[in-house]
Amino acid sequence: MGREQWKKIWVGSAGNMVEWFDWFVYASFAVYFADSFFPKGNDTANLMNTMGIFAVGFFMRPVGGWVLGRVGDRRGRKAALTLTVTLMSASAVLIAVAPTYGVAGYGGVAVLLIARMLQGLSVGGEYAASATYLTEASAPGRRGFASSFQYVSMTAGQLLGLGLQIVLQRTLSEDALHSWAWRIPFIIGALGAAIVFYLRRNMLETEVYAADDSANADPARGTLKALLAHKREAFLVIALTMGGTVAYYTYTTYLTKYLSGSAGLPKPTASLVSFCALFIFMCIQPLAGKLSDRIGRRPLLITFAVGSTFLTVPIMTLLKHAGSFWPALGLSLLALVVVTGYTSINACVKAELFPTGIRALGVALPYAIANALFGGTAEYVALWFKEGGIESGYYWYVAGCAAVSLIVYVTMRETRSIDLHRVGKQDEAAGTDRGRVGAPVAD
Repeated sequence: MGREQWKKIWVGSAGNMVEWFDWFVYASFAVYFADSFFPKGNDTANLMNTMGIFAVGFFMRPVGGWVLGRVGDRRGRKAALTLTVTLMSASAVLIAVAPTYGVAGYGGVAVLLIARMLQGLSVGGEYAASATYLTEASAPGRRGFASSFQYVSMTAGQLLGLGLQIVLQRTLSEDALHSWAWRIPFIIGALGAAIVFYLRRNMLETEVYAADDSANADPARGTLKALLAHKREAFLVIALTMGGTVAYYTYTTYLTKYLSGSAGLPKPTASLVSFCALFIFMCIQPLAGKLSDRIGRRPLLITFAVGSTFLTVPIMTLLKHAGSFWPALGLSLLALVVVTGYTSINACVKAELFPTGIRALGVALPYAIANALFGGTAEYVALWFKEGGIESGYYWYVAGCAAVSLIVYVTMRETRSIDLHRVGKQDEAAGTDRGRVGAPVAD
């Protein structure tokens, strides 16, 4: 792979790293800045209010997917990627300079709310914009490898946020973190977004988009009307995302809480297990993506779904009784290796389903809806089962979601050898059902 290809991968996925850094540090540093925006007296209520604002970001993700997906299809992938990073930078700056309750009363809460809305819009559009760009900018035989860097960058953002938190906790006092140091990660996030903005302003449009002769001719391009013409593919994106996003959030964001709250591991040990497992998980994404370029996407997706359907219950049960670092790490890695069958290639699979004129919106909106319904609620559902005294019910919930996705993976077409320039067009010309869910595609 040449230098130019690596540059495209870096520019296309770098925004994900900054995006997920910002997303992670809001959740993890909320315990330090929650009492800065609400009246003193009830720390738990203040934290709940702050996390309620955090939840607003999930509701804004489908809106971001729709708005920025439309921009990506009508104005180009470069325009969408530049806009997402602009929103990202603005949200980080607003949080970094938000006035406290003592200075502006509830004015600081209003600033925080606006920032989270912008961040939700940005996250909702960034995934699809980068997935579409990475897929279209890659050679046909390397689309799986290139798009795998989306989850490399997303995981890197989480690791950077976790690493910064560990450094600040070890070098600054609790008082400093509560009074002013919580602003540091958001300043860093804003600077990172500014760098990505500069890189993206100088990026080239993808050849697939530039060569599409309907770019300026079709008034329905990038609209909901155009998406409804591909509703089978849209429902397919939701169904294939369902099992993957629940499993991903279970073994990434929820894992540390599960290890400390249910398995009884000390919090530092649980954090170290998560850090090490996520680092290895990040490193194996390109290997799985490259494998999919050789054997196809469906074998990896089916392997994930079978593994998640039948191994989730025993893995989660054993994790609860792991007792120490090494057993917990081994089981966590086993789970994340299984999840890699989904994370490494889901971006390119979704992009390969749609024609150029609706590709960004086709990926963005269904994915954002599925993520809000299943990924964003995974931790809440897990805690709901635990509060009800049937924590094992959540294990079966994860397995059930994977089983639904398994049915989809088994019946869907193989997308590895699809010509992105012609997807959808050959079906119209032939008057056949090729390109629909379950229809075969020749390699």
